[in-house]
Amino acid sequence: MKNNQKKEGIIQKGLTGSVVSVRQKQTAIVEVMSIKRHPIYKKTVRRTRRYAAHNLLNDLKVGDKVLILPVRPMSRTKYYRIAEKITK
Repeated sequence: MKNNQKKEGIIQKGLTGSVVSVRQKQTAIVEVMSIKRHPIYKKTVRRTRRYAAHNLLNDLKVGDKVLILPVRPMSRTKYYRIAEKITK
């Protein structure tokens, strides 16, 4: 790549979930549900996973829907940051 060319932006895949805990100072626990269909039995399977996310928006409450994006590791458990608050 030449010096005068710009690097293309990296498209990040975000996750949407609901806040289940805001007890820590700058950390929120976000629960993300994924729905997949079983390949053999064709039953819909729901899985939930909890992510620790860096909380720069200090106006979050339990139950808020948020968008989280992956970032560099901030601590042992935090690999995501809260990008925006979607709904209450």
